[in-house]
Amino acid sequence: MVDLDLMGVFGEAGKLVGRFGDEAYFAALCLRSGMVGIELPHRTASMLLSFERFGILGGAVSIAATKHGDRVGLIDERGSLTFKDLDHRSNALANAWRERGLEAGRGVAILARNHRGFLDAVFAAAKCGARIVLLNTDFAGPQIREVAGREGTDLLVYDDEYAAMLEGVDPPLGRWRAWTDGGLSGSSIAPDADTLEALIETGDPGTPRKPAKAAKVVILTSGTTGTPKGAPRQEPKSLGAIGGMLDKVPFRAREVTECCAPLFHALGFAHGLLAVGMGSTLVLRRKFDPPATLASLARHRATAMIVVPVMLQRMLDVEGGVPGGRDLSSLRIIFVSGAQLGIKLGQRATEGFGPVLYNLYGSTEVAFATIATPKDLAAAPGCVGGVVRGAVVKVFDEHGDEVPRGSTGRIFVGNSIQFEGYTGGGNKEQLDGLMSSGDVGHFDAEGRLFIDGRDDEMIVSGGENVFPREIEELLARHEAIREAATIGVPDEKFGQRLRAFVVLRDGASLTGDDVRRYVADNLARFKSPREVVFLDTLPRNPTGKVLKRELAERPVD
Repeated sequence: MVDLDLMGVFGEAGKLVGRFGDEAYFAALCLRSGMVGIELPHRTASMLLSFERFGILGGAVSIAATKHGDRVGLIDERGSLTFKDLDHRSNALANAWRERGLEAGRGVAILARNHRGFLDAVFAAAKCGARIVLLNTDFAGPQIREVAGREGTDLLVYDDEYAAMLEGVDPPLGRWRAWTDGGLSGSSIAPDADTLEALIETGDPGTPRKPAKAAKVVILTSGTTGTPKGAPRQEPKSLGAIGGMLDKVPFRAREVTECCAPLFHALGFAHGLLAVGMGSTLVLRRKFDPPATLASLARHRATAMIVVPVMLQRMLDVEGGVPGGRDLSSLRIIFVSGAQLGIKLGQRATEGFGPVLYNLYGSTEVAFATIATPKDLAAAPGCVGGVVRGAVVKVFDEHGDEVPRGSTGRIFVGNSIQFEGYTGGGNKEQLDGLMSSGDVGHFDAEGRLFIDGRDDEMIVSGGENVFPREIEELLARHEAIREAATIGVPDEKFGQRLRAFVVLRDGASLTGDDVRRYVADNLARFKSPREVVFLDTLPRNPTGKVLKRELAERPVD
């Protein structure tokens, strides 16, 4: 018994030593990137005070203002703002909201596109210690109203274009417009009283008092298979949230990041904060425009671009696969996540932009798990890379036993920044201290992870297990097919049958028989879709995920 107790003690001690080792390594990466460095004593004291007062989220912009002051921190369609501007604006807004009753723990819902108003609202709410709910700009009115009510909205920030959707949402601390067509800073028209700009212009830009508790962020799940759920998380208590990424991706301080991914999504939100934390200029545009983005990359000498796969595809389609005629030599990183990248798109992007593609695998709930580097993608196209340092990823079979490399099973993830459980109750399945990602996959011999499909999308047809992703990857490689999705539908004889939805390239022509024959020639015959439906486009959410629920509800002729 003593021996077992000693083994337990040594085991825990070993974990603690490993944790300290990881944190020291992450700190070294932060130093190497230029994110942290040696500062004058008074500046160091100011930054520590900002962190102590507002935590990571609220303190990030104040620390950036101390370190980078007059450097341009943001460029959007209204112009540019320095880090000092961003800090003062969020101070003024926080103080104005405090005067109107916004206290720590109360809910601030934000329904805004990518622009300064989004950041103003987030940083101000964080400095008030609020519970920040990031609403998806692609939701329909009923979804918006349901989520806003369920998540507890005490104060609402929104862009004018969403006003009609918000009828009936009247939070006690008011509704504040973030983006309007006029009356903003730089205009000859005075800002309307119910705008963020009016509060910022009249608010006190001095440092707000410390809130009673730290801010919390609620990011919504995509809702691709049902009602969106709130996934809250506390501020990270480990450098792994940043160091794990810096270990795989060469972000550097004081550069330029073009963020195309929506800021309400975990991908865009994380990289918006990372850019501020590193003193890098963040370039935003309210609506994604492929030609405008390519021009912006060249004009601002961007070093990093944050996108979801469908955005990358649209940029390559505009340029015929090559971003010719523009000097993109400064672009060192294309960071992609949010949906399946696909082998063909990964190869096209590498051919068009060079070996600068980094593909992150994770989810709203589990945060990060793996990152595929350009080297990974060259050696093993279609992989999602090796496990990020500080994370644990295991693959289990149906009995809860870990499977060997090469075998497919359910993917479970552990790290320091996973969510706390859904706001409406419930959680992701847990096993061996790890959280289910909802996917199935396998590791190759070199430790690179491959995603084989969603564990709830497996189709059993005539007793055979089929994952739609394998068929979708194959169809995407056909020269006449732009994109495809596959689902299972009920079948009296086989239990389920495959139905493929196919979008053809401009000028291309295929029949259903052509598609079925192509699949049967390359995969097992039982994986060939019984039905093929041709569409002009696949329904997607703002992060590029295909809305298979809508496909399943679509009537078939």
